[in-house]
Amino acid sequence: MTGAAIYGCAGTELSAEERAFFRDADPWGFIVFDRNLENASQIRALCDALRDGVGRDAPILIDQEGGRVQRLRPPLARDWLPPLDQVARAGENAARSMYLRYRLIADELRALGIDANCAPMADIADDTTHPFLKNRCYGTNVDDVVAVARAVADGCLDGGVLPILKHIPGHGRAVADSHHDLPRLSDPAEALFERDFEAFRRLNDIPLGMTAHIVYEAFDDRPATTSPEVMRIVRGEIGFDGLVMTDDISMKALSDPMADRCQDSLAAGCDLILHCNGDMAEMRVVAEASGRLSKAALARSEAALACRKSPEPIDIEAAEAELSRLLGGEVHG
Repeated sequence: MTGAAIYGCAGTELSAEERAFFRDADPWGFIVFDRNLENASQIRALCDALRDGVGRDAPILIDQEGGRVQRLRPPLARDWLPPLDQVARAGENAARSMYLRYRLIADELRALGIDANCAPMADIADDTTHPFLKNRCYGTNVDDVVAVARAVADGCLDGGVLPILKHIPGHGRAVADSHHDLPRLSDPAEALFERDFEAFRRLNDIPLGMTAHIVYEAFDDRPATTSPEVMRIVRGEIGFDGLVMTDDISMKALSDPMADRCQDSLAAGCDLILHCNGDMAEMRVVAEASGRLSKAALARSEAALACRKSPEPIDIEAAEAELSRLLGGEVHG
């Protein structure tokens, strides 16, 4: 049975050790980063090698939000404005503009063999949102964020790319960067349900999601990723029954031993462990600790993968021209 993990790899091609490890661990999927991306033929060959290693059409993920967080840049892909900047520029056409943006991004990804994007992001920005996150957001209120996030997901799906909703159940209030520190939120439960969690509730049919490494003190003293109480809210009140992966399990927001992080995340209700840095020693620990997909996770996986379809036809020139009009002539960053 498929392993309950997603892994990165170290470089632009697989080592013999990586090939052997992936064959034995049989991860659900893979994720690629800047260190893995050199040119188009190399990326396609790497994607082929990753899938060949597990003997199936495993999903290959990327963070291609546009703006500061985009792993592919010219000449491999278009450059993009930060999401919040594009939304502001497009005004009442924000959702349509972001649909076109992500439909074009999906076309770029599929051409390289990549078929899952870590977007949309339904975190709601406010005055205190940490700079690492703020201009990646889509707005400052629930209605606007949900409309744009839905358009982003639709653009991905129409382009044959699986969207991954993040960061469940809401990262926007964080004033710390979870790559380096553990954010703690003391906001009351009512405020969280009314705004932050509500955005994810309205998007609960998106097939895949990613957790937030944040402590919501109103519910638990553990990060959401490892909190049974928060994950109960995700599955219950928020109603998200898609396949849930952790945010990168190696981020410094989490301080427990790697094996404990994995086991606690799965016990809390996550389906998959996301491990990104390509460190072989850590990956071996993750594989041992995470084991295989649970029966419930397997069902969610099958439902999510059923959403991965052939791209709808698109006229690239017409899409670019429309997007340019909506943005007043400035499309790229």
